Amino acid sequence: MKIKFFGMAGDIVGSPTISLPASEMAGINNVAALKAYLYKNYPKLGELSSMAIAVNKSYASEDTSLDPMDEIALIPPVSGG
Repeated sequence: MKIKFFGMAGDIVGSPTISLPASEMAGINNVAALKAYLYKNYPKLGELSSMAIAVNKSYASEDTSLDPMDEIALIPPVSGG
């Protein structure tokens, strides 16, 4: 599974993308489980005020199912003007 991180999420993780090997995907079958995995491995992600998650270029809810071939994007809060 390929995960893209935008904005400060990439800064927190230290890379704009990571790939989860199959060995780490056990039990990560939906967005809620993925968030739990990411917050455990990158605790500062959990400190963001909000974060949108897209699966295959569509915004996803907590119960959206995941497949090892999915492309995930984490989009932190955005400000500007």
